[in-house]
Amino acid sequence: MKVPVINLQNEKTGEVEIPQVFNTPVRHDVIRRAVIALQSTRFQPQGRDPMAGKHTTAESRGTGHGIARVPRLKGSSRAAFGVSIVGGHAAFPPRSEKVIVKRINKKERRFAIRSGIAATAVKELVEKRGHKFESEHLPIVVSNEIQSLKKTKDVESLFIAIGVQDDVERADRSKVRAGRGKMRGRKHKKGKGPLVVVAEDDGIGYAARNLPGVEICSVAGLNAELLAPGAHPGRLVIWTESAFGQVDEVWER
Repeated sequence: MKVPVINLQNEKTGEVEIPQVFNTPVRHDVIRRAVIALQSTRFQPQGRDPMAGKHTTAESRGTGHGIARVPRLKGSSRAAFGVSIVGGHAAFPPRSEKVIVKRINKKERRFAIRSGIAATAVKELVEKRGHKFESEHLPIVVSNEIQSLKKTKDVESLFIAIGVQDDVERADRSKVRAGRGKMRGRKHKKGKGPLVVVAEDDGIGYAARNLPGVEICSVAGLNAELLAPGAHPGRLVIWTESAFGQVDEVWER
């Protein structure tokens, strides 16, 4: 099966054969494992001071005093140190030594990437993620001229021509996150727009860096999180002709 190659004016200039990687089954469970494994490397370890709640002179006085046998401060009847006591130590506090990085086998990780690539060609999955595009066929392949664009307005003109500018505008949002994440450096949730995969970055990375939700990546630099943000496969991807031809070479096995 072949897909058309379009230029910067959305005119068909040729056709290319779809790589074999796009025949990979879409495995949501494997993709999710790969995304979580990648995200876990960015988690910040947290724990409690091992001596928290224990800097005290409290000792239990034993039995025969008509009071509970909890540890009490010397020279006072105030309880301290114990797990059930206000200001006491926690029974099983979080430990910074805990291993929080999730591991995944190399073959499983590469399979997840191939599966994520295949999902980008499934129109139902791309629409389910909320992406907006006018193209009747997926994947979208553009001529190599796109790699040399050096101005943001030129990239915007390209997106308007191929019908994905609505998706860029959709990604231009910054929703305030619900819950504790607001206090942990993750206050805003940002939208994800198109992913542009290139063989060589001759300027487009600089030109598109200020467009909301748009990301530029090389074929070899693809990962599960880029292809399936939030572990939801089906991202809208724009391929350059040369990058499209390298997919099998880099990810077939």
